[in-house]
Amino acid sequence: MLPLPRLHAIKWLTLLAAMAAFCTPLAYAASQPDADQKGPVFLNEPINRIDFSNSTGAEIECKASGNPMPEIIWIRSDGTAVGDVPGLRQISSDGKLVFPPFRAEDYRQEVHAQVYACLARNQFGTIISRDVHVRAVVAQYYDTDVNKAYVIRGNAAVLKCEIPSFVADFVSVVSWHTDQNEDFLPGTEYDGKYLVLPSGELHIREVGPEDGYKSYQCRTKHRLTGETRLSATKGRLVITEPVGSVAPHVNKKDGYNHDSIEENRSLAIMCPAQAYPVPIYRWYKFIEGTTRKQAVILNERVKQVSGTLIIKDAVVEDSGKYLCVVNNSVGGESVETVLTVTAPLSAKIDPPTQTVDFGRPAVFTCQYSGNPIKTISWIKDGKSIGHSDQVLRIESVKKEDKGMYQCFVRNDQESAEASAELKLGGRFDPPVIRQAFQEETMEPGPSVFLKCVAGGNPTPEISWELDGKKIANIDRYQVGQYVTVNGDVVSYLNITSVHANDGGLYKCIAKSKVGVAEHSAKLNVYGLPYIRQMEKKAIVAGETLIVTCPVAGYPIDSIVWERDNRALPINRKQKVFPNGTLIIENVERNSDQATYTCVAKNVEGYSARGSLEVQVMVLPQITPFSYDDIINTGDAIDLLCQIQKGDRPIKINWSFERAAGDARYDSLQPIMRTNRISIKSSVLSIPRATPAHTGTYTCMASNAAGSTIYSTNITVNVPPRWILEPTDKAFAQGSDAKVECKADGFPKPQVTWKKAVGDSPGEYKDLKKNDNIRVEEGTLHIDNIQKTNEGYYLCEAINGIGSGLSAVIMISVQAPPEFTEKLRNQTARRGEPAVLQCEAKGEKPIGILWNMNNVRLDPKNDNRYTIREEILSTGVMSSLSIKRTERSDSALFTCLATNAFGSDDASINMIIQEVPEMPYALKVLDKSGRSVQLSWAQPYDGNSPLIRYIIEFKRSRASWDEVDRVMVPGHTTEAQVQKLSPATTYNIRIVAENAIGTSQSSEAVTIITAEEAPSGKPQNIKVEPVNQTTLRVTWKPPARSEWNGEILGYYVGYKLSNTNSSYVFETVNFLTEEGKEHSLELNNLRVYTQYSVVIQAFNKIGAGPLSDEEKQFTAEGTPSQPPSDTACTTLTSQTIRVSWVSPPLESANGVIKTYKVVYAPSDEWYDDTKRHYKKTASSDTVLHGLKKFTNYTMQVLATTAGGDGVRSAPIHCQTEPDVPEAPTDVKALVKGQAAILVSWRPPAQPNGIIQQYTVYSKVEGAEGEPKSQKIPHYQMSYEATELEKNKPYEFWVTASTNIGEGQPSKSIVAMPSDQVPAKIASFDDTFTATFKEDAKMPCLAVGAPQPEITWKIKGVEFTGNDRMRVLPDGSLLIKSVNRQDAGEYSCHAENSIAKDSITHKLIVLAPPQSPQVSLSATTTDSLTVKLKPHEGDTAPLHGYTLHYKPEFGEWETAEVSVDAQKYTIENLLCGSRYQVYATGFNNIGAGEASDILNTRTKGYKPKLPEKQRFIEVSSNSVSLHFKAWKDGGCPMSHFVVENKKRDQTEWNQISNNVKPDNNYVVLDLEPATWYNLRITAHNSAGFTVAEYDFATLTVTGGTVAPLDDGHGTGNLNTRIRLPAWMPEWLDLNFMVPLIATVIVVAVGILVVCVALSRRRADDLRGGQKDVYYDVVYNQTMGPGATLDKRRPDLRDELGYIAPPNRKLPPVPGSNYNTCDRIKRVARGIRSNHSTWDPRRTNLYEELKTPPVPLHGNHYGPEDVQCHYRHPGMEDEICPYATFHLLGFREEMDPTKAMNFQTFPHQNGHAPGPGHAGTMGPPGHPGHVHSRSGSQSMPRANRYARKNSQGGQSSIYTPAPEYDDPANCAEEDQYRRYTRVNSQGGSLYSGPGPEYDDPANCAPEEDQYGSQYGGPYGTPYDHYGSRGSMGRRSVGSARNPGNGSPEPPPPPPRNHDMSNSSFNDSKESNEISEAECDRDHGPRGNYGAVKRSPLQKDQRTTEEMRKLIERNEAGPKQLQQQSGAGFTAYDTMAV
Repeated sequence: MLPLPRLHAIKWLTLLAAMAAFCTPLAYAASQPDADQKGPVFLNEPINRIDFSNSTGAEIECKASGNPMPEIIWIRSDGTAVGDVPGLRQISSDGKLVFPPFRAEDYRQEVHAQVYACLARNQFGTIISRDVHVRAVVAQYYDTDVNKAYVIRGNAAVLKCEIPSFVADFVSVVSWHTDQNEDFLPGTEYDGKYLVLPSGELHIREVGPEDGYKSYQCRTKHRLTGETRLSATKGRLVITEPVGSVAPHVNKKDGYNHDSIEENRSLAIMCPAQAYPVPIYRWYKFIEGTTRKQAVILNERVKQVSGTLIIKDAVVEDSGKYLCVVNNSVGGESVETVLTVTAPLSAKIDPPTQTVDFGRPAVFTCQYSGNPIKTISWIKDGKSIGHSDQVLRIESVKKEDKGMYQCFVRNDQESAEASAELKLGGRFDPPVIRQAFQEETMEPGPSVFLKCVAGGNPTPEISWELDGKKIANIDRYQVGQYVTVNGDVVSYLNITSVHANDGGLYKCIAKSKVGVAEHSAKLNVYGLPYIRQMEKKAIVAGETLIVTCPVAGYPIDSIVWERDNRALPINRKQKVFPNGTLIIENVERNSDQATYTCVAKNVEGYSARGSLEVQVMVLPQITPFSYDDIINTGDAIDLLCQIQKGDRPIKINWSFERAAGDARYDSLQPIMRTNRISIKSSVLSIPRATPAHTGTYTCMASNAAGSTIYSTNITVNVPPRWILEPTDKAFAQGSDAKVECKADGFPKPQVTWKKAVGDSPGEYKDLKKNDNIRVEEGTLHIDNIQKTNEGYYLCEAINGIGSGLSAVIMISVQAPPEFTEKLRNQTARRGEPAVLQCEAKGEKPIGILWNMNNVRLDPKNDNRYTIREEILSTGVMSSLSIKRTERSDSALFTCLATNAFGSDDASINMIIQEVPEMPYALKVLDKSGRSVQLSWAQPYDGNSPLIRYIIEFKRSRASWDEVDRVMVPGHTTEAQVQKLSPATTYNIRIVAENAIGTSQSSEAVTIITAEEAPSGKPQNIKVEPVNQTTLRVTWKPPARSEWNGEILGYYVGYKLSNTNSSYVFETVNFLTEEGKEHSLELNNLRVYTQYSVVIQAFNKIGAGPLSDEEKQFTAEGTPSQPPSDTACTTLTSQTIRVSWVSPPLESANGVIKTYKVVYAPSDEWYDDTKRHYKKTASSDTVLHGLKKFTNYTMQVLATTAGGDGVRSAPIHCQTEPDVPEAPTDVKALVKGQAAILVSWRPPAQPNGIIQQYTVYSKVEGAEGEPKSQKIPHYQMSYEATELEKNKPYEFWVTASTNIGEGQPSKSIVAMPSDQVPAKIASFDDTFTATFKEDAKMPCLAVGAPQPEITWKIKGVEFTGNDRMRVLPDGSLLIKSVNRQDAGEYSCHAENSIAKDSITHKLIVLAPPQSPQVSLSATTTDSLTVKLKPHEGDTAPLHGYTLHYKPEFGEWETAEVSVDAQKYTIENLLCGSRYQVYATGFNNIGAGEASDILNTRTKGYKPKLPEKQRFIEVSSNSVSLHFKAWKDGGCPMSHFVVENKKRDQTEWNQISNNVKPDNNYVVLDLEPATWYNLRITAHNSAGFTVAEYDFATLTVTGGTVAPLDDGHGTGNLNTRIRLPAWMPEWLDLNFMVPLIATVIVVAVGILVVCVALSRRRADDLRGGQKDVYYDVVYNQTMGPGATLDKRRPDLRDELGYIAPPNRKLPPVPGSNYNTCDRIKRVARGIRSNHSTWDPRRTNLYEELKTPPVPLHGNHYGPEDVQCHYRHPGMEDEICPYATFHLLGFREEMDPTKAMNFQTFPHQNGHAPGPGHAGTMGPPGHPGHVHSRSGSQSMPRANRYARKNSQGGQSSIYTPAPEYDDPANCAEEDQYRRYTRVNSQGGSLYSGPGPEYDDPANCAPEEDQYGSQYGGPYGTPYDHYGSRGSMGRRSVGSARNPGNGSPEPPPPPPRNHDMSNSSFNDSKESNEISEAECDRDHGPRGNYGAVKRSPLQKDQRTTEEMRKLIERNEAGPKQLQQQSGAGFTAYDTMAV
């Protein structure tokens, strides 16, 4: 029988193994653990024992904390998880284990008498609670009894209350009663005759005859039900008179050999002896660990009543073995009792959390308390680690060591645990084999190359082994390795000219300090068997020998081991495996040391042999030794270490480790010596033991096999001796007394103090612990000693060695007179009597005298004074009475006391008092919303200190009867009145008060408090779920009195419950209606997640208090993860068991109600109509009624209230086979006069693999066994021959599987005949053919004459063709079946006798046709599409493949389940266009693609902020608050900041990479100066440019006067800038108001004239003035006038590039920009291709001129082909323009193209009156473009130019046509740009693909058109002043007629925002100084060619000219925006 702790351990080990699945961590982070993440820790751990009544039930709570929040699981002791048992056991949602009340008949032992535990787990580990012993008690009837007790007169009797064992644990005795109405209760009075012992017995001392006449009953109480009852029987004492002397006799039956009691409980140890004369009882206690005993010391806590020892409030130290010795004059007897005082177990691990780097040691110490401690055990993450020491040390921490560690301490009654977490620091990855060689078989001769690739951190080393032996670089073996750029190690083994002997098991081992990984595979080389030499094997006896024979050669037929020519195994210890491995367990020298031979043979009989010598070594074995005798100082000791066995030679060493003890012994050197007395023994001798010899002695025996040790402990005892013996002491009263008493010895003596009872020594009692008496290390301390402490004291020193030491001393106390109060004040009201008292303590007699102001007071001189004295026990009391006080009595009275030991005095300060005067000068110092600070002057205090001031205040309209009061201490003259209401008028006054009374009130002051933030919380807050992601919050305002002003709105905050995250707040405006309920919907929340919601009101002062948290769950969703560990098991031919594990709790998204199993035969799985469903609430189910021998596919899903969750991956099981059904049909056809052809169809359900058919036949009606014929399974007909003519024969057929024979078919009768009609033996059937494969349909016919066979297809006569033909056997063969072949096929057979026909049906299974794809929803980073299969598909669809790509990216795919009606493509780019299409696939293959869906994600470019929120100006700097920008839904990436002085033209770049969340300060500005500031904000949807005007402050902080805007408004946002060619002396502020209108009109006329002249002239050169007007910065931006770029890579390609810190070479008239001259082309469709296309017919096709429409031409959606006129531009090219020429070879390979660059004009003139080379329509100045956005590329290969970041540029050909029915303005931005991006972008030309998403058009309205088209230029025009990284399109209008082929695939996007460095001056300098860029058409700068007819900005040329003259060039763009802070950033050519 195992002891109970061992059983517990086995139970828990079983539990831990079973819980392995629960304890698997969900995820481990690769990086260091986050500080806020931690493993589970119990907050509320259940207690060890839970007893409850079936009528009450019980709840057991278990709570744990951790991050993430741990999951709580209840488990049994056998490791199984606890589930609900209806009505008996439930697990609540909050983790409680609930046992409801139950009926007695429902009691179940496995539920109600069980050991449970609580398990908490999260991803960082698992912990298990202490054992929880649950015991339900069913109310049962029980009786208690009191039996007779036999006692000798004069002895003590004990009556027991007998309680049935089944309720003994719950019933206790509460009282005893006699029939004489005597009641005895448990108490502390031990002197009476009757005593109820703590254990319930009634103890009666000195029994007399009168006690025999009483009857006794006990009353008991049930602690669970509270029921009390009297015993059913009454007991009596049977008293015997003694006859002669009786020796003590102990009734062993009543003896208590072992008692156990809980700490702090009382108990009685009985010694049930009877004797006469009455015996004497003595109690002793054995000193622990020895056979010595000492008398039990009786005191207040330990009492002896007769022979019973009673211990109150037991402590652990009371545990031990007690001896009761009973003696009288006749003899003696003794009884031993072992007492165990149990203390509650507790444990703590230090440290509770530690983070340890890899390879470092980790130490956990289990600190425990309680008694007794039986076992200590450690577990990790719920699994035992087999460690039982107090300290757990991990020498070198590895990755698998991290987790939760627990220390369990247990005894028989209870257990306790503590947990700690080990986290890993640093980063490391164990080695892993990434690539390795495989098993290979080869011929000898060639070289072999074996390769291993391993990775890890740190980098591992790789070594090689062959059959366990390391390979070095020798002969033909060469090993090498190197490290790749990604840190992997590549190691290779080269074997030159491989031989047969090189074969074997090769292994590569990757090893680092983190771990080891290895890979092995065989290299088989054809050749004869060969065995490599085996080295001698040495092994220690008792271990297991494992050796593998190193065999080479191939093939090897067998490998055997032999010993002494006998094949192994020859005994049970030996095991031999076919691969040549030999295992010998528990090796022994005698039986196993030998030479073993390995023999390898091949099939030809060739063999090889190899020998292995095995040497068995025996470790030394030490005979256990110990020294059990008690060792005292001076004893001699001998320790013998003897070796039982072991190989010689044996070396024996001794070691000694001194025990930690008294430091005084450390200086002693222990003397000992050793003596080797024989080969196998050694003696350690200690001639004279001293305390220094105490310690551990270890004998170590070593030989070649190893070493063993054995240790024993020796303790040397020393009797006590005085170090400091106490003596008599005298102390002055009140002093702190200290008496030292010190002794030493071993064990260390225990020093105790006792005080004598009474005034003389003799009997002593323990000192009671109180505040002033304590014993510390043997020293008695009495603080503030008093007379009561005087007496005799005893000091004892005992350690169990000898009798101990003791000393008695006298402590005396001397007390002079003493006044406890030396000085006090006494007051009296004038005219009233008063009494003054002095009490002096001390030794009497004491005399007392009175003085008044240091003058002796004599009552005889004044009859108002009277003196009286009273003698007290502690001294004398003297009283001085004054009949009537006067002012002169205000004096110092002193009383002087004197006795023999000294004197003392005390003083009384007498004060005569009056009421104070009222305070004055009350005034207000400060006030706020809820308080006011007051001050006043202190009044006369009436000779009595002012106790307090009373400040009275009230609202102005209230009366003084309704005041509030504030009490202020009397020593202050300032105070603050709080708890006022804000914005309220108050009246305030003040009253002074002393001990006599109160003064009159002061004059009142009036104040009005200030406003404050609301003080009340919103009321009636309700949070209700709307759906799975939305909560609706409703509330009402706070009480009106708590508004503290007018409420402006509310902040509604929400967050995930039970997390430390901050609230996310939303603002709700205040509703003015009185009592109106407010509401807010919180969207985009997590499914079925609890959120905490708080609300606070705010007014203009601030926000009020947060409301209490309201928690609510969102609606339940569907589980996001499927059940795991799905498995199926075949039970029978028609049943399958399916099991699974619940999905993770965090993915349930609700409460899982049921599970649904979806199943169907695998071949019908994709047909939804064939699927079956079964619901169950458990975690497994059995599927019944299945088809036999059928492969089934199954999926499992969990269901919540929100619906069905994700299905698990399909699993497959096949039902068992069975006997088949009967063949479906049978035919018997006459073939002749003696033959009949029998044919049949196979069974509909074969229920297995048909093995054969059996054809039975007999003559119809004949008796006897029929004939049978076995037919192969593939044959479906049988010809019965040798039949008799004209006799009817009966035929039937059966089918057989390996299970047995099936049912017979129907019988059919046929008669042989010489008439053979035409009949078809084949049957009607349905055939399924696969698309593009061949199909064959049979038509087997009989008949004589031979019948003619014809086929009809779908009713039409068949004629043979190349694809279909009739085979000789009548079958129809169809080659390469297609969908049209499906249908009915009929076969007709006819001869002269009869005709017959059959009809087949052909089903063609083809790949699916194109599915339907439609858009369902879009977000900023996802697209949701709906998928629907084609209606014409015949084969079940298995799934979809979804293809999608961004406009400038690669195609990506996603697999979509056939069940998914919708699919969301995530992680897309914000605000980008995408193309999507889908294909379906089935078991045939992939089908046709759907139509392409063009759409885009949501999101916009950045939104402009207000100037005052963004810009903060000082005298030398300006602060920019970038948080004021709004990101438009796409996160901001960075900002570019530029500035310049107002009168300068060149911009200075400040920074090109300012982060969005930072503020930025532009420094080094000049005071009182106007500046322009240009900000470009970038996000993934594009960029926005804003320009600001601002003036720095003056040096003194003043502002500069605003500039006049020409209208007298002083608006700084609209400016007229002086051209560079105008003289500086012109004053803009003066000139602009006068000539603004003239300039506008003149410039307009000039532009019209220039445009007309360009149409007529071939080579017109304009002046510098003309060019300047091409760039004008004088328009104000509208709200939407911003730039936009969609994708991150487009942002790099097309986005704004800030200018470098240098100027470009001056190009005359170009404003640092030149443009390519484009040769004129005839009218027609212009090209939208900006580069040469090598695929065109004309390799040297010229670039087309930009389109210039005829006047009045409207560019609607269909107006694409237009007529243009561009005269005079045939022969010119632009200066600084880069061109690309293609030769013949470049045509084939564009990467070999060559670039060249032109030089600037030498005459300093630009090509035309507009800016360089920019074409615009005549008379349409509002759309003439200004400058290029970048410079040209350097002279390098433009097709394949590597940029500074390693990017690759490419050229785009035109993409498909846009055809957006909603005509989004934003769509045109992709038609506006063509530029090469050195950041890895691409050159894009022409419009992109067609987009048909009308839903995405409305939100962006005019965001692109209003800034790039219309009357605006583009901000891009200003960026030409630096060398940028791209270029703009030469032609970007759409041209559907272009014959260009499809565009090449775009290059991958560059997502790395860190590479977007726009301020690299080196890169800027590499770019050449000019670029050929221009734009076309009426849209001007990047405007859309295709515009909606509804756009307000669409103007004709004439309309624009008129609007310019009226300064109304647009409804929005050209209007002034006062306060907007922006300046026109687009340009307009005027």
